[in-house]
Amino acid sequence: MSLITPPRPFDITALFPQLAPLARTATRLHPRPGSPTVHDSSVGGPLLWPADEPWPYCDEPHDSRVAPVVHSPDDIRLLRRIHAASAERLHLDPEAAQWTPEELATLERIRAGRPWFDGPIPLLPVAQLYARDIPFPCPPDADLLQVLWCPFDHADAHPVTALFWRSSATVTDVLDAPPEPPIVQLDRYLPEPCLFSPEQVTDFPHPRELDDELRDQLNDARRWETIDPAQYSTYTDDLGELYLGNLSTAPGWKTGGWTTWGDIDPVDRPCPECGTEEVPLLTIASSEWDGISKSWIAEEDPANPAPPPLGARDGNFTLIDIVGGYNLQLHACPADPSHPHIELVQ
Repeated sequence: MSLITPPRPFDITALFPQLAPLARTATRLHPRPGSPTVHDSSVGGPLLWPADEPWPYCDEPHDSRVAPVVHSPDDIRLLRRIHAASAERLHLDPEAAQWTPEELATLERIRAGRPWFDGPIPLLPVAQLYARDIPFPCPPDADLLQVLWCPFDHADAHPVTALFWRSSATVTDVLDAPPEPPIVQLDRYLPEPCLFSPEQVTDFPHPRELDDELRDQLNDARRWETIDPAQYSTYTDDLGELYLGNLSTAPGWKTGGWTTWGDIDPVDRPCPECGTEEVPLLTIASSEWDGISKSWIAEEDPANPAPPPLGARDGNFTLIDIVGGYNLQLHACPADPSHPHIELVQ
């Protein structure tokens, strides 16, 4: 599948030349449901994991009070298949029953939940990125990034990630059946397997990253008078949202580019090991767009199936949700990406 971001409403650098040197290349990943293998860049797919390397576990305590009902990964996958089958059935026959008797019985069993588990939790694969497919900062001896997380909230009320860098050529014997958590806190912490359709776009800084003078200019309606409203009125009637939602940082899953800021002002992100300012590595997004960034919705392949997959209508193809619609942005040290990374929820 090839997905293409529509052109921006106009060239923002023609109106504000000060932005031109601030442009950065970002790679939108456009995850879409698929059947990845260990040799693919993917979300929630199998990893090229050496058979002789121990699988990582989370040994931290997990609070049963925040999850009165928990499910196994297989229960969640079965629940998704049932919902997909129901959507397909109703698409073909709007008068059909939403659930079959067998599905209702399975739904009742799944909703009852699983017993709590008080032991170390195997980490779940979240993403695998091959440098041959997707540009991102790598250590000199690596061409593969693997991101895993513990599917439970921790101190910051979101899953904690672990990054593994490796050279794919050195992995000759692959682990066939990695362990899975007996339970996960929330179904939205189990990624739906997706393949990427990488596309490079131009990112400009979030307004809060700009100096006061340029930010004031962006908020001055007189500076926009040379632009025909027809070029942007279909996107927004609010000039403040025009730059933020349509001309600055690309939404959704991506590598590189600029950091997206939401509830907090920009903060320094010094590398915990060497102090170098860390840069955006990977954005794990809850959606490919939001209410003010719909102009970024990619032009879908015409062969896209109907009905669309679960989550497609709101741009959440991976079925991951971070704190109710936020992004989990991973930042890496440009001096040495193998240094500890920084997580930022915005």
